Amino acid sequence: MTKTESLSPQQARKLVLLSQGLPPARQTGSAIDATLSAIEQLGYIQIDTISVVQRAHHHTLWNRNPRYQNAHLDQLIADKQVFEYWSHAAAYLPMRDYRYSLIRKQAIASGEQNHWYEPDKKRMSEVLKRIENEGPLMAKDFEHTGKKGVDWMSKPAKRALEHLFMQGDLMVPSRNNFHKVYDLTERVLPKEVDTRIPTPEEHARFLITRYLEANGLGQASEMGYLLKNTKKELAAALKDMLANDELIQIQTAGNSYYALPHALELLSKPLSRSKLKILSPFDNLLIQRKRMQALFNFDYQIECYLPEAKRQYGYFSLPVLWDGKLVARMDCKADRKTAVLHIRHIVLEAKLVKTEAFALALSKELTAFMLFNACSSIQLHKTTPTSFKNTVQNALKGS
Repeated sequence: MTKTESLSPQQARKLVLLSQGLPPARQTGSAIDATLSAIEQLGYIQIDTISVVQRAHHHTLWNRNPRYQNAHLDQLIADKQVFEYWSHAAAYLPMRDYRYSLIRKQAIASGEQNHWYEPDKKRMSEVLKRIENEGPLMAKDFEHTGKKGVDWMSKPAKRALEHLFMQGDLMVPSRNNFHKVYDLTERVLPKEVDTRIPTPEEHARFLITRYLEANGLGQASEMGYLLKNTKKELAAALKDMLANDELIQIQTAGNSYYALPHALELLSKPLSRSKLKILSPFDNLLIQRKRMQALFNFDYQIECYLPEAKRQYGYFSLPVLWDGKLVARMDCKADRKTAVLHIRHIVLEAKLVKTEAFALALSKELTAFMLFNACSSIQLHKTTPTSFKNTVQNALKGS
């Protein structure tokens, strides 16, 4: 008989946060080892280009490793402990999981799955030959004399590079000013890396296990989030793992989830409820909005893609985690020229009642967040409710 556990919403949130490493527990070892550990625990770190504040990949890792330095990712790529590829989006992935990227690569190479554009085989062959002969190259190293395109991947050579990258012929051994440098996979991939293509069952089990390790509990739709052609295999693997006691079921707030059998042991560990974390919109905790609504009762939408008139909270509103809950959102911008961190708008959730304690925790983390964004001062513009502005300002003066 399938084992089913019941958790309160608070216990479920605690399980999720401890699995996500939020807030981080005390760490030992080197700072870069802590960064690698975070990437391996989470399974991926989404790469994003928006730089209103520190880019999402740096922001997500900094929240789990207070000693994080932006150079860590470059170093881990150079040391071949991390590689760039695709998760549900562009991401940094642990090298230990490399073989599980081969499923998508094989599907794209065979034509079974497209990425963005139809492959231009002739152009791809030319691009590959140049890299083979000349060594690592960037898109700008390929001259484009045709009609100017309308987006960042409009150049034929850029499209060819991305196809070769997505089907596994090329890897990204480094970036130059955030631009990808491409090289032959055989020259980048460590010799000892397992390159056996997983069976569909192996891949499904990997997706289930990695997701639950990183997230504590999950549903089938969450494990296959934005991953094509996985639904059938995930359903079969979940059924098999449940029958073999490799999974348990958890009921919380009227919803059913899967978890690994040892997951509930985490609940005996403390969760630092007094520590506050300002999260990236692309943080692993937040990326599935329906999940956040169900587990944290937090209705979140990133508004930078909306017309200004339709924005309720601001261009780049950052969710705020405190006391084991998502209790506020903060729209801000780091002005690097003036070194001012502009807090355009802080909006408190109606469920937040301990506003003074929250303000103290926020002021402490804002100081750290300011320094992380290479700023030296903070300017607070607006809060909702308006009375909270004085509370925060007073807390900032005392921090």
